[in-house]
Amino acid sequence: MSMLSRREWLRTTGLGVGAGVALPGLLPASQMAHAMGGGVSYADMLRQMERDVTTARAAAGPIRLMYNENPFGMSPKAKDALMGHWAEHTWYVPPIRQEVAATFAKHVGVPVENVLVTQGSSEVLSILALAYNMDGGEIVAPWPTFEDLPRWGDTLKMRVHRVPLDHNLDHDLYQMDAKIGGATKLVFVCNPNNPTSNLNDDKALRDFVGTASKRALVVVDEAYIDFVDTPGHKSMVDLVLKGENVVVSRTASKLHGLAGLRVGFAIARADIVRKLQQYVTGDPNVFGLHAANASLQDTEYQTFAKAKNREGRTLLLDTLAKLGKKAAPSQTNFVFFQAGKPVEAMQGYFRSKGYLIGRAFPPYTDWCRVSVGTPEEMKGFCEVLPGAWG
Repeated sequence: MSMLSRREWLRTTGLGVGAGVALPGLLPASQMAHAMGGGVSYADMLRQMERDVTTARAAAGPIRLMYNENPFGMSPKAKDALMGHWAEHTWYVPPIRQEVAATFAKHVGVPVENVLVTQGSSEVLSILALAYNMDGGEIVAPWPTFEDLPRWGDTLKMRVHRVPLDHNLDHDLYQMDAKIGGATKLVFVCNPNNPTSNLNDDKALRDFVGTASKRALVVVDEAYIDFVDTPGHKSMVDLVLKGENVVVSRTASKLHGLAGLRVGFAIARADIVRKLQQYVTGDPNVFGLHAANASLQDTEYQTFAKAKNREGRTLLLDTLAKLGKKAAPSQTNFVFFQAGKPVEAMQGYFRSKGYLIGRAFPPYTDWCRVSVGTPEEMKGFCEVLPGAWG
C-alpha cells in the first residue's frame, strides 16, 4: 500500500488549516522528517508537532478542554504503525492482539497471562459488572467517580452504594468499608480520581484494597496513573502479582491519545482474566492495537506528553492560587476547582472566549473540571480566567 501524501493525511484527519496549507507536525514520523527537510531528530519532530497541533486546534473552533483528552493525540510513531498495517483491517484475529498484550505486560511488569486487552478501559468495567453481578449483588464505589461501573450496576438492577467523598475530596475509606457486606461483589476505587483529579493517600488506599479484597473483588481504575508526579507512588499491580483478588484497569486513551481507537487493559490473576474473557463484547480494532503497541514503546513521546501536561497543569493551578480559588491538588491531565457559581455559567463564559470545559458533577455543582490543553492553550485560558468572576 502506498503511504498517504501529507495533504491527504491532513484532509482525512480533518486537521488541515486553510486551503492547501500543510502542517508537518500532524504527519506520521516517517513523513514528518521528509516534510521538515530531513536530518531532524525525533525531539525536533515533537516540538514541531506541538506548534502545529496548537495551530490546528485553534483553527478547528472552540478548544476542547472538557473530556480529558491528550491534546497532541497519538505519537508520530503510532501514526506510522497505524498507517503501515492498513491491509489487516480485513482480518478477524490479527496477530497484533497477542503482540500488544505482550508489550503491555512487559510495560507494567507482569506475565502476559495476567493481561486482557479490551475495547477501552470502559469495557473492562462493563465485563466486570456482567461477570460478577449477573446473579445479583452489590457494588461499593466512591462518589463522584468515573461513572461506568456504577452505571452498569444500575443497568443490571444491582444495589450500588455510592459513598460520598470526604472533605478533602478523597475516597472515604472508612465509610466504604462499612458498606461492604455479604452481598458485595465488586468494590471500586479510582486513583487518581475522576472528576476530582487528586491522588488518595497511598498507604491508606493500599491497606483498604488489601483488606477489602478478602471480602470482594476490588477494581482499581488507574486511567490517569501515567500523569502522577508524587514521588514514591506505586501502582496496585504488585497486588495482582501477589495473587490478591484485585483487577487493575488501564487505558491507552489518556497519555497515549488513542481515545477514539478504544484500547484498554485489565491486569488480574490468570483465573480472573479467563473468567472475564467469557464476557468480552467484541474485539479491539486492528488500527488501535497497532497504534497502542507502538505508543507503549515510544518512551520519548510519553516523556514529552507528560512534561507538556505538567507545564499546562502548573500554569492553571498557579493562576487559580493567585486568584484565591480552591483547587484539588491535581495528579492528572485535568484540574478540578471551586468556581463558587454554577458550572453552566462558567461553561457559557468560557465558550464565549473560545474554550469548552467539563460538565457538572453533582453534588459539586459549583466546581469546574478543566482538561489540560497544550501549554500555549493554557496560557490563553489563564489570561481569560479572571474574567469568569467579573
